[in-house]
Amino acid sequence: MSSILLRSRSVSWLLKRNRRLLSSDVASNPSKEPLIGAQSLVSDLTSPPPPPPQSTPAPNASSSKSWNFLKYSLIGAITGATASVGYVSYAYSLDEIDEKTKALREAPSTIKLADDASALEKFKNWVYSSAVTVPAKAAEAYIDARRTIEEQIRGYTEPYAEKLLPDLHPMEKHVFTLVLDLQETLLYSYWTREKGWQTIKRPGVDAFLEHLAQFYEIIVYSDYSNMYVDPVMERLDTKNCVRYRLGKAATKYQNGQHYRDLSKLNRDPKKIIYLSAHARENSLQPENGAIIKPYKYELDDTALVDFIPFLEFVARNPPADIRQVLESYEGRDIPAEFIRRSKEHQQRMQNQKQQARLWRR
Repeated sequence: MSSILLRSRSVSWLLKRNRRLLSSDVASNPSKEPLIGAQSLVSDLTSPPPPPPQSTPAPNASSSKSWNFLKYSLIGAITGATASVGYVSYAYSLDEIDEKTKALREAPSTIKLADDASALEKFKNWVYSSAVTVPAKAAEAYIDARRTIEEQIRGYTEPYAEKLLPDLHPMEKHVFTLVLDLQETLLYSYWTREKGWQTIKRPGVDAFLEHLAQFYEIIVYSDYSNMYVDPVMERLDTKNCVRYRLGKAATKYQNGQHYRDLSKLNRDPKKIIYLSAHARENSLQPENGAIIKPYKYELDDTALVDFIPFLEFVARNPPADIRQVLESYEGRDIPAEFIRRSKEHQQRMQNQKQQARLWRR
């Protein structure tokens, strides 16, 4: 019993000594490796390795080049077609294009194939027909579109009719036509902040219209719309001396300006006088123009009344072609020049009478 007790005490003493030795060795020689927790170590061993980085697939170079080629080819084809159509529209009229493409447009109707033709001949005929039909249809579509567009444009730029006035009565074939411009010839319009638009008629306009209506077919021509012209003329011409009123729709619009086309009046150009302050600028037939001083609201203006003697003389002594008479007054004040010539003519007539009396004596 004592031996057993002694043996157990010696074992416990040895265990205590070994525990102290182990603790002193660990304290005196610390490990240089980092300590890793058991849980962390287990997780590192059990977690799957990170997946490799996903690389985006490189674009297919050949498909990209094909798409770019198709895109730029389409853009080039559209640009070339647009440029060709623009050049053709600029260089050729519709009638010229119609004549030049007539054979092309009739080509599809001339293609015929025998009933007993072979499959190869039918295929060739189909290819040829397709190659001819597509340009022919394109030419027809272009001609139709251009004709429609030109008709629409003509409605805004050309007079609304080839004959703006009805035919003269047979009894009036000898009558001259006096075309009067509205603005700055018969009246003057201006705008003020206080009263807005004001329209002032020229001094002597009533006597001018009433007197010359006995000799002329009087027409008023303006580049304003009839919505403006008609109310103004109803107040200006209370005695209905003016037979016809022509507005913007009867003018020819080109280069940003409205022109009076006297050839559309359905009157003999040898018997037309266009009296206007701008007869050289706004008429397509300036040889028929008689220039009058523009009216700018002068209270002492007498230009219309001064023109009455010349116009009455022309109506009473109608020349064969009024254009030649107006050409002789080119660059001169017509009323003043007419008076001067009239005085010279009277002086010559008096001299001739005196000479005739001398011979009689």
